Amino acid sequence: MSHLDAPSIEKLLNVVAVGSVDDGKSTLIGRLLLDSGSVYDDQVANVRELSKAHPRNLDLALITDGLRDEREQGITIDVAYRYCNAGHTHFRVADVPGHEEYTRNMATGASTADVCLLVADVTKGLLSQTRRHAAITSLFGIRHVALVVNKMDLVDFKEEEFLRLRREFGRLASSLGYGCVEIIPVSALEGDNVVAKTERMGWYEGPTLMEFLESVQIQRSRAIQALRLPIQLTLRDSQCRWYGGQIASGTLTKDQQLKVMSSGMLTRVSRIVAGVEEMVEATAPRSVAVLLQAHLDIGRGDMLVDPRHPATSLTRFHAIVVWLGALPLKPQDKYFLKHTSNVVCAQVVDVISRLDVTTLEKAPADALELNEIGEIELETHKPIFCDCYGENRATGSIILVNATENNTVAAGMISTLSMEPTNAVKCPDQAGLLVWFTGLSGAGKTTICQITQTELLARGLRVECLDGDIVRTELSKDLDFSKKGRDENVRRVGVIGDLLSRNGVIVLAALVSPYRSGRDEIRQRCPDRFLEVFVNAPLSICEERDTKGLYKRARSGQLVGLTGIDDPYEPPLSPEVRCETDQESIRQSVNKVLSMIEVKLEKLAAGL
Repeated sequence: MSHLDAPSIEKLLNVVAVGSVDDGKSTLIGRLLLDSGSVYDDQVANVRELSKAHPRNLDLALITDGLRDEREQGITIDVAYRYCNAGHTHFRVADVPGHEEYTRNMATGASTADVCLLVADVTKGLLSQTRRHAAITSLFGIRHVALVVNKMDLVDFKEEEFLRLRREFGRLASSLGYGCVEIIPVSALEGDNVVAKTERMGWYEGPTLMEFLESVQIQRSRAIQALRLPIQLTLRDSQCRWYGGQIASGTLTKDQQLKVMSSGMLTRVSRIVAGVEEMVEATAPRSVAVLLQAHLDIGRGDMLVDPRHPATSLTRFHAIVVWLGALPLKPQDKYFLKHTSNVVCAQVVDVISRLDVTTLEKAPADALELNEIGEIELETHKPIFCDCYGENRATGSIILVNATENNTVAAGMISTLSMEPTNAVKCPDQAGLLVWFTGLSGAGKTTICQITQTELLARGLRVECLDGDIVRTELSKDLDFSKKGRDENVRRVGVIGDLLSRNGVIVLAALVSPYRSGRDEIRQRCPDRFLEVFVNAPLSICEERDTKGLYKRARSGQLVGLTGIDDPYEPPLSPEVRCETDQESIRQSVNKVLSMIEVKLEKLAAGL
């Protein structure tokens, strides 16, 4: 059946089925797939073989419950995605777990959905977990919802039983702000009103489930919203630098003017490529590589936007989150925050309220427990480029990750933007260090330093970063690039690093610092608190990277005295850490640095 082939992402209607345990979600989806001809014959034969013990000889839930553990337990424990095609309508249906302990899986399925099928057992009514799922789907911005009143065969298809549940859901739906609501009575097990109309519920004049899905008109708002292109990676060839990423919203066109959010610089699009195809125009959610007219310093986590409608750059905001962590969420806790292609450290400033999923009322709270929904205030250590979730789902979504265990602990939606400075939070006592990153320009010092800073901040440590470029424009703007000027620049950074580390701050200094004598002088200042990291890469590799265009200028004679070209670099003889960035990943290099920092801090804490 060729119509089973998955359509392109731009033409796909994403559907999520939610509800409480045993309300029949998996059976409903199995029936939808089977009766629409969206299941291969060999799959049906396999399901018949596996469901021989089933009283009606066909366990439809097995079509979606694909994991062995799910079949053995008789419950859905993971998100199962299945394609369903009917005529010109293409769906991707997500069957998500009903158990409360799998709320994180349910949030995953809802995060990309256009339509929600809220399944309820007519004999049970709306349970607390059903209400929780309804609240989460509303928070995720899903406005097209069908309450599928299942198991009508168990109440002899009586209209009054259906009307009772419809009244109950009507009160809930009005408080959740859904845009389009349909309430459909079905028997998933027997197929009534799923794909075909049934004569056993002649009193119902509405659409079948399939007719509802075919009639839903989802405005592809991502394509008409303001342009947001988060940068995921930089691609280099022999002549130019491309920036790759998935268009989060809007349309990108050749010659279009763009703004770089991190710097505010303006440029224009020279070329757009998707795979091997060169394009004049690309729309969300297309993944593209872009060549810009201007040579700019752009990296992962940055964002290209329409300068007429830019994103907001901020470090402080409110978010509504679904808490998925085993330990409670509390003020002053720190986590990694993932937003588009960016990863930053975030601190919980305040827990504002908790949502009662039964009454949908907000109550003051000082913590959030597992599976609770609430509003919190967050502050990040560097800006993110975002919109409110209600304006843009792609750039208004966040997740929080436990820095130690690297597991997702919250899914959230940015609700309120705020720029007020945060109140100072008292930090626990800690030992200080001066971590000195040295190496040629282009070796990877700044990248490794920045990721290390994020990791340490997420662990609740006090960290300051002294980057060579920033130091040159602020602290040492009066110095030239002679040997005397470079020695003085290194000395100044060393003095500041020594003072801060004495007072319990981990200082990360990333400078070329080409002369061994200058670095050794700093080591003598604070021998117990000094950690030297040699970030090494062959000159040829550094020249290929050349993110600032320095080597190209030096080779053409426009820049004199560049380290590695016409000025020497003296590598460390015995650095504590050696990062070979031409042979290892950035992650491997960062892990080396973090491991050595941990060793140093443990020794200092032990007084060794």
